[in-house]
Amino acid sequence: MTFTVVLGAGSTGMATTRLLADSGERVRQLTRSGGGVEHPLVERVAADASDADSLTSLTEGAAALINCAAPPYDRWPEEFPALAAAQLTAAERTGVGYVMLGNVYGYGPVHGPFTEELPMSPTTVKGAVRARIWENALASRARVTEVRAADLLGADAYSLFNLTATRPLLAGDPAFLPYDLDVPQSWSYTGDVARTLVAAARAERSWERAWHVPSTVISARELATRLTFLTGAPGPKLESLPLEEIHRLAGTDPIMAEVPEMQYLYRRPFVLDSTLTQRTFGFGAAPLDDALVEMAGR
Repeated sequence: MTFTVVLGAGSTGMATTRLLADSGERVRQLTRSGGGVEHPLVERVAADASDADSLTSLTEGAAALINCAAPPYDRWPEEFPALAAAQLTAAERTGVGYVMLGNVYGYGPVHGPFTEELPMSPTTVKGAVRARIWENALASRARVTEVRAADLLGADAYSLFNLTATRPLLAGDPAFLPYDLDVPQSWSYTGDVARTLVAAARAERSWERAWHVPSTVISARELATRLTFLTGAPGPKLESLPLEEIHRLAGTDPIMAEVPEMQYLYRRPFVLDSTLTQRTFGFGAAPLDDALVEMAGR
C-alpha cells in the first residue's frame, strides 16, 4: 500500500491529510512538532522539512510529496528558499511527484481575472519569493506542479480576514479590515484547497503547470454579512483600514508590516479563475456557507 507525504499541520496540511486518510490512503505527515491528524492511516513524524537528507529518507517510496508548510509570514525571504530547495532536492532524489501549495503573489498586479496562463511578474518581496520557487521547480529534474489559492476560509484558516475579522464579528464587535470592503475578492475554502492538491497529486496530466483552487468571489462586506447571519451574530460593524493606518500598524506588528506591499490585491477586484481546474478535475468550489460555519467553529 503506497503512501503520500504531507508537509505541515496548518489548516491546509490538516485538511489535505484528513482527506487522503478518509479516502483510505496512508499518509506520512511531517511537522516540526510531530503533531497532526489523529487517524489510523496517518503516521505523524517530527521532522525538519528544510533538511534535504532527512526529507529524502522520509519521502523514499511515497506516491507524492505535498507541501502545505511555510515559514512565518514575516520570514519568507530569509526562510522560504531553503525550505523549498530541500523539498525540491528530495523530489529529485526520490522521483516522487512534488505538489506545492502556492498563491497568486508571483503574478503581480493583474487587470482582469487571474488565470494559470499568466507569467510570473512580481512587484513585491513576497511575490518575488513565490515566483523564484516556482521557476526553480520548473527548471529542476523533478515532476512538479503548483496549486494556487486565494485568501483562505475554513477552520483555523491563516488569512487576513480570519485573523482580523472573524473573532470580533462573532462577538458583535467592530472589525477593521485592510481591504476595500466592496470590491469583489476571491476566497478559497481549505477543503477545496485539499481537494485540488490531492487531485493534482493523482493525475499524470497535472505536472509542469499550475492549477487554481475553485474559489468563491464575494466582497469582504458581503462575506462578513453572511458570516454573521449564519452564526446569529449581530449585523457586522465594519471599517476599512485606511492606508495611513495600515502603515502605522506596520511599524508595531511584524505581520502587519507585510500587509502594505500586498494592498494591490485588496483594493481592487481580485478574481481567481479556476476554469481549467474545474474542467480537468470535475469539481467546483464547495458552498460558501460550509466554509464559514467551519471557520466559526459552529
